[in-house]
Amino acid sequence: MGECTSSERQEVVIYTDGACQGNPGPGGWAAVLRQGRKEQVLSGGASNTTNNRMELRAAIEALRALGRPTSVRIYTDSQYLRLGISEWLPGWQRNGWRTVSRQRVKNQDLWKALVAAQKPHEVEWHWVKGHSGDRGNARVDFLARQAMADMGRSSPPDQEPVAKQLGLL
Repeated sequence: MGECTSSERQEVVIYTDGACQGNPGPGGWAAVLRQGRKEQVLSGGASNTTNNRMELRAAIEALRALGRPTSVRIYTDSQYLRLGISEWLPGWQRNGWRTVSRQRVKNQDLWKALVAAQKPHEVEWHWVKGHSGDRGNARVDFLARQAMADMGRSSPPDQEPVAKQLGLL
């Protein structure tokens, strides 16, 4: 099977967000994927995590949910996520997953998973200011906080985040 050109790729808009109560503490993530009028909502969480891990997990799970190579616009309110994937990543990889100050890159497992998840896709990363009235961002913020509340109430500390899927793309 040949590689798809950008004109043959499906176009999907994704909003992602992560939330955490305490850092570390119970956390949640959410993503809303839209293709035309179709929509898919994903969410999950972990009972002992950080906000940055939940931001990364939202993007990873959203990209993994795409069934074939896709042109994607991802909107996030996390500068850590956007700058990490768009600017810092090449240096980290070149330096053996070390920062400019020679420290190990935090959340390396999730950064590597994100690299793998975005590989088949054409991804544009966009930053939106959180809590500024952007409807897509407000929705994923609500869903991530809902998932965080679920994790704080009922899950064991070692539970891996699991996506809840609604609708289909």
